[in-house]
Amino acid sequence: MSAISTTNAAEFRSVSLHRGDVLALDDVTLSLPLGQTTAVLGASGSGKSTLVQLIIGLLRPDSGMVKTLGEPIDFDNPRPMRKRIGYAIQDVSLFPHLDVRSNILLPAALSGWSRAEQTSRLDELLQLMRLPASVVDRYPHELSGGQQQRAGLCRAMVLRPELLLLDEPFSGLDTMTRKSIHEQFLDMQRQAPVSTVLVTHDPQEAINLSHDLVVIRRGRVQQYGPVSEVTGNPANDYVRDLCTALESLPVAGH
Repeated sequence: MSAISTTNAAEFRSVSLHRGDVLALDDVTLSLPLGQTTAVLGASGSGKSTLVQLIIGLLRPDSGMVKTLGEPIDFDNPRPMRKRIGYAIQDVSLFPHLDVRSNILLPAALSGWSRAEQTSRLDELLQLMRLPASVVDRYPHELSGGQQQRAGLCRAMVLRPELLLLDEPFSGLDTMTRKSIHEQFLDMQRQAPVSTVLVTHDPQEAINLSHDLVVIRRGRVQQYGPVSEVTGNPANDYVRDLCTALESLPVAGH
């Protein structure tokens, strides 16, 4: 497991957290590096979304310390830290009463950007995510699932975040749409790289999109390291079973 460093996207030191009667995280110590994509892989209820919600300060740990972008979270005033982070989740959460333009640009408008700055950034994001300009005048219900997800990613990216948190953002899409968005995500990371934490239950998605893997089970980290290290030298039977499904998959972009 990586040593704690001040140059990480997120750090967990002996973090435990209960959600009701369930121990969601159990003494987790982990460092997620800047400058690359880390996938958090596990089954439903394993604690992977809890990790992300701690990073952005939506949850407080029962014990231990969480640092985001090198700083402890100020729970009394989390907004300055959250403005440095992009966040996208499975159900997209686009506002149905706003058109796509307003949805994407909402964080910029709330941050006081000028209209010219907003327009310029919108054009950049549409090109980056391969969305036609015509979609900006539509409402979310008028978009396909893939277009909604890309619009959600645009909104998460609009403030040029230092850290991007993606919580199962592609899981509701059909296979062909997911493949297309995966390609666009990798292309985005080549053109405008941003430190990313990707939560997924899909081993194929994790290996195709990430540099590092965190495998979590029942609130405990089973293994963490580069994709090739985890798949090539699994730490236990649980990780080995996951890696068995990955043996025929190419390791791309690492």
